[in-house]
Amino acid sequence: MTATLEAADGVGTLRLDRPPMNALDVATQDRLKELAEEATRREDVRAVVLYGGEKVFAAGADIKEMQVMDHAAMILRARALQDAFTAVARIPKPVVAAVTGYALGGGCELALCADFRIAGENAKLGQPEILLGLIPGAGGTQRLSRLVGPSRAKDLIFTGRQVRAEEALALGLVDRVVPAAEVYEQAHAWAARLAKGPATALRAAKEAIDTGLETDIETGLAVERNWFAGLFATEDRERGMRSFVEEGPGKAEFL
Repeated sequence: MTATLEAADGVGTLRLDRPPMNALDVATQDRLKELAEEATRREDVRAVVLYGGEKVFAAGADIKEMQVMDHAAMILRARALQDAFTAVARIPKPVVAAVTGYALGGGCELALCADFRIAGENAKLGQPEILLGLIPGAGGTQRLSRLVGPSRAKDLIFTGRQVRAEEALALGLVDRVVPAAEVYEQAHAWAARLAKGPATALRAAKEAIDTGLETDIETGLAVERNWFAGLFATEDRERGMRSFVEEGPGKAEFL
């Protein structure tokens, strides 16, 4: 298998497993889509960690595989590539990327699909496709610019340069930098905390935020309004408010 999904205590670890560099070939892309859809369906998965292992997250696409593809072949493949990454981005549960070593090209784009990114001090991120005469094709031009702003995204994409963890943190490309040996542990802890939260409300928050970023504010407000009202029909809302009134804030336990 080029990637696996294992769950424990509400946290699903979606791990890339294509040594030595986790190059994202067609088989791995398709497997990512399958596992993202599985994580979406599974009730025992309430939050997800994206992980490439202790040494590398993902060093990018399989260039040897891509080299033999012509224009007609890539027209057919480009949509499937984007669909695989979009499936990860649309997992309706909290998703954190645990980034060690290289996260370049498609690897960086995969990290961009997460809600939160924890990077090791040894991490290097970037979109080097321009150095191949290409541009990012798995969402990088869109997700990166939404995350760090258009000017910073253009700098990274136009130059193809790699950034170390501390610069990535300053740019807003990652959210936390920790010792490399602690990356998975801290990512799992972040996911485990949210796995104990109200699943429907977390899904609502993620959908409202993501939809709002992709559309105008009036549409975003309508999505927020509909979810906000709809949550009043859930057991989690009843449980949370009852606990607040009887025990004080922050003590509710959700199923």
